Amino acid sequence: MRSEFLPFTKPAVTEEDIAAVNAVLRSGWLTNGPVNAEFEAAVAALSNCKGAVAVASATGAMHILLQALGIGPGDEVITPSMTWVSIANMIVLSGATPVFVDVNKETLLVEPETIRKAITPRTKLIVPVHFAGAPCDMDGIRAVAGNIPVVEDAAHAVGTFYKGRHVGTGNHAIYSFHAIKNVTCGEGGMFVSDDPELCDKIRRWKFHGIGMDAFDRQNRGRSPQAEVLSPGFKYNLTDICAALGYSQFKRWQKINARRTELAMLYREKLAAVPEIRPLADPAGYDFTHAWHLFVVRVDTPRIDRNTFMAKLKEQNIGTGLHFRCAHLQKFYREHFGFQEGVLPNTEYNSDRICSLPLFPDMLDSDVDDVICAIKTVLAGAGK
Repeated sequence: MRSEFLPFTKPAVTEEDIAAVNAVLRSGWLTNGPVNAEFEAAVAALSNCKGAVAVASATGAMHILLQALGIGPGDEVITPSMTWVSIANMIVLSGATPVFVDVNKETLLVEPETIRKAITPRTKLIVPVHFAGAPCDMDGIRAVAGNIPVVEDAAHAVGTFYKGRHVGTGNHAIYSFHAIKNVTCGEGGMFVSDDPELCDKIRRWKFHGIGMDAFDRQNRGRSPQAEVLSPGFKYNLTDICAALGYSQFKRWQKINARRTELAMLYREKLAAVPEIRPLADPAGYDFTHAWHLFVVRVDTPRIDRNTFMAKLKEQNIGTGLHFRCAHLQKFYREHFGFQEGVLPNTEYNSDRICSLPLFPDMLDSDVDDVICAIKTVLAGAGK
């Protein structure tokens, strides 16, 4: 057994990251400022989009996006249940109805035909999720969507490519820079879009409904007489956070390359452990996986997922759970009447998935320790 605990994840913060944050602290400009602008431009360029708006969190981006699109009571938003509950929560808080759809059993990605069957005259938005760093079939999804807006949940997907194009290309997408993400601000998010008018709306909604923020007024030559165009929120990303995120973003390729090496090592070593099944790759199109998570299914009657995770912790191995399905959470059961059996692939995985340790500073020997601990736990299972 390991002598030291191996966490499920750990931010890869370098001296360069620390220096970037220190430079902001010494600059006298701590809130939304010049580093935000640089960060936005870099993410927009990677996503091949015309604009980007940095915000305090991906959840905040979804909140104000629903407002900007005018989505509310009587409207429906299609999204998979196999995701973090923030999307569903924001849909409900907007007054709209979440329409949960099933995912592919082996990839956990929502598929175009599943979405097509869920579309009604009340559908006002579709939010596919690029799960764990693998991309959905966006050409297929956009084809079935027709004129219905599609916003890609790219919270796991900095560095994810679909058919040679980075996710979000020519569309709308939301990234997360939470502490566990491949690129982190600590907390933070980014909306990207090929629609400059929608970006302007998001920028207003994130700052009190005012058409510009302090940085705009001081540095972009706009009138200091700012007015509220419509009531808005306060979802600014500070330059302190943006400095960390932008510094990390400059090396996303190196970060993802190491995560990929570790993921391939896991796959190689788990091939001999049939009770622990990694997710499959999407089929039918070229892609580049960002490897935000390495998700496996505990698929044996001898031990359940929760016990498996607890036993690994006893072996000094941390794990994560991404995610329990949203439609069977207490609120959604009680308020929308969801019951077991409505989304079989999602529910199968929700009962079995866990995420193994994966972060750039891990050693190959750490993967060996995880595999050894898994085999020890399975050997003792059912006894």
